[in-house]
Amino acid sequence: MRNVSPSSALVVGFSALALTVGGATWATAQQGNPSENGRPGQERWLLVNANGEIEAQSGGFTVAAAYPTLANTSTTGDNSLRAAGNVYIDAGESLGDNGIVATIALQNQLDQNGDAITNGRAAGPDANPEFSGEISATVCGLAGVVACAPGGTNNDRHFVVSPRNSDGSVTQAGARKRFYIVVTSD
Repeated sequence: MRNVSPSSALVVGFSALALTVGGATWATAQQGNPSENGRPGQERWLLVNANGEIEAQSGGFTVAAAYPTLANTSTTGDNSLRAAGNVYIDAGESLGDNGIVATIALQNQLDQNGDAITNGRAAGPDANPEFSGEISATVCGLAGVVACAPGGTNNDRHFVVSPRNSDGSVTQAGARKRFYIVVTSD
């Protein structure tokens, strides 16, 4: 009787099958108790309106400061606008082992530049502010990386969201957009 060794395609196929089954088992084990807020497999989310207020959420979030203008603390120059373009949110728990995803929410019935075009089809660069902009988010209090300015927010229970115009400039009242945040589980 002749010994036949498996082809490399067969080995790759069985390896992929083992990883798929193992991955599904791992994902199922991570689900945890669905009634526990913020536990493995339970991402949390919130929708913040253009004024920096929570419009909807899965639970546990509060706004610590929305687009604040803080007192000048610089001995030379004015740094009072250092927090003006940001929203600071208390997650109600440590975010040390969590990811944060931010995205601008579509608002195609709000004419932000008065051109009567809200469908995103105005010609020219940056002619559709209803469909443009940037947003970033991160945990506060990351030594040497991120410091959050409003009192009591420079810790890992808080995160900062920085909506910006397409050119990176700070958004102003009347031009701000709603945004979604998803916080991954531990």
